[in-house]
Amino acid sequence: MNVVSLILAGGQGSRLYPLTKVRSKPAVPVAGRFRLIDIALSNCIHSDVHNIFVLTQFASESLHRHIFTTYRFDSFHRDRVTLLSAQQTFDNRNWYQGTADAVRQNLGYIKDPGALVLVLSGDHLYRMDYRKFVDFHIASGAEISIGVTPIGAGQAPELGVMKVDGGGRITEFREKPGDPADIERLRVDEAVFERFGTPARGRTHLASMGIYLFSQNVLREILDQDDSRDFGREVIPRAIGERQVCGYFFDGYWEDIGTIRSFFEAHMDLTRPLPRFNFYDEGRPIFTHPRFLPGSKILGADVGNAILCEGSIVDRSFIRDSIIGIRSRIGQGVRLERTVVMGADFYESRQDLDRNRGQGLPAIGLGRGGEIRNAIIDKNARIGQGVRLVNAANVAAAEADNYSIVDGIIVVPKDAVIPDGTVI
Repeated sequence: MNVVSLILAGGQGSRLYPLTKVRSKPAVPVAGRFRLIDIALSNCIHSDVHNIFVLTQFASESLHRHIFTTYRFDSFHRDRVTLLSAQQTFDNRNWYQGTADAVRQNLGYIKDPGALVLVLSGDHLYRMDYRKFVDFHIASGAEISIGVTPIGAGQAPELGVMKVDGGGRITEFREKPGDPADIERLRVDEAVFERFGTPARGRTHLASMGIYLFSQNVLREILDQDDSRDFGREVIPRAIGERQVCGYFFDGYWEDIGTIRSFFEAHMDLTRPLPRFNFYDEGRPIFTHPRFLPGSKILGADVGNAILCEGSIVDRSFIRDSIIGIRSRIGQGVRLERTVVMGADFYESRQDLDRNRGQGLPAIGLGRGGEIRNAIIDKNARIGQGVRLVNAANVAAAEADNYSIVDGIIVVPKDAVIPDGTVI
């Protein structure tokens, strides 16, 4: 396919704080061993999109390192991933001011004037064959195509919602509509769902997936018109009245895991026997950095509905509905329920462990005798012995130096230390 992909990966991800305290949102670990950016990049590779640009800005060091060490193609492949960091030039002294502005600043890197431009978000969880998207774009005669997914009316205030006519053309767009009259007006007839092979099943609206496919000349023209900064809030609503903008129906799993609650629930779904997103698809695997770690060592643990990633050491403990990330160490007598443990970037040697004890510092991992429920433990966190992270007081929100509570979920940030005997 003659398609160039621009993956927007520069967002601060403030709603995912403190997971984004030291990294950008697309660099956040997911499912114990991947990064969010791996989803979009893997979709591109499986869809024969060979020319990929990743646009970065906020706290991008770990994201750059991950991409550089993972997506290195040999000379026999046409694939190429290019990192484009926000930069000041003689022509432009501004950093990226939004999604549309980021694309505008980097259009000069697209050298093939006939290539279609696929604009993606670097922080969504889904699997899509973009070749079908391109086929739809060409067959429909669209100048701009937008990935849309069916939702119920109750979800409309949380997403960008679109009205589509019987031919698939988008006639109206509202970003997070709150007025009941607006939500009702944006309702899509059930016959439209059926026409595009998408059973309604009680769903009444269409949400934007933040996936855009542009005919390149059209993209250049609309970005040259003014200095609009954002696709969803400015460029797309204006283009609907001026251009042929069509909706590409997608009825698979798609999740914008942009909040702590949605991130947590998406991970809990992965622990179920038949999760909605399948990481076990051998035909279209999700690529990530190869680490060459040993298999996990399980020492008599009672484990159910859990994912244990490679290189972990799990002592005699009780684990339910949890994800244990790479290089995790779970101490004896730990009780772990509904928890995401992201693991560690390195192993501590015996000398490291002896030095830690001398300094009163817990080892990386979960110390013995602890109890943790409804929590996210970021990488390299040190959880001491006898620690109880259970939010017994049912606090909805709290902030401390070494932990946060967001929507009732305890979040221990990267490299944080929770001393022995702490109760939260």
